[in-house]
Amino acid sequence: MRLTTRTNLAMRTLMFCAVNGDRIVRKHEIAEACNASENHLAQVVNTLAQRGFIETQRGRSGGLRLARPMDQIGVGEVLRTFEAVLPFVECLDGENNTCPLCDACRFREAIEAALEAFYTAMDSHSVGDLVRDNAALEHLLRLPGAPRIGICGAGPRARTTLTADLEV
Repeated sequence: MRLTTRTNLAMRTLMFCAVNGDRIVRKHEIAEACNASENHLAQVVNTLAQRGFIETQRGRSGGLRLARPMDQIGVGEVLRTFEAVLPFVECLDGENNTCPLCDACRFREAIEAALEAFYTAMDSHSVGDLVRDNAALEHLLRLPGAPRIGICGAGPRARTTLTADLEV
């Protein structure tokens, strides 16, 4: 199984927004931090906004941010948004299925069960679960001057020390 580039970029975008949750972020900042093309990112941002994961703001001071708290954005929901439109195998495509084995194939049943297990596992995680207490990710995605998210429940003093150690 392999996730599409769009899905991967959607998750990177949401994590970037979560780490920098106190401000509006710009597409070019995400593209630079996530090693992505701004044009490709624009398509992903459009879908994320249409589905209510992020809010966008136009204009000179525009950009994007999470539309709801990071703990209320399920990873499974995001993956379904980007992956469910593409059938995993031809026989799962109701409109374009030309497989002659479809009515007798048990492989299809196995694939359906595996996909359901995958999405069920992803449903147990939120964007908050991916970023909270993740000092390494925060170090990679936090914009200069942005406040830090919680690292292992440490207070501000401990976070400053930990972050200083990471930046050396």
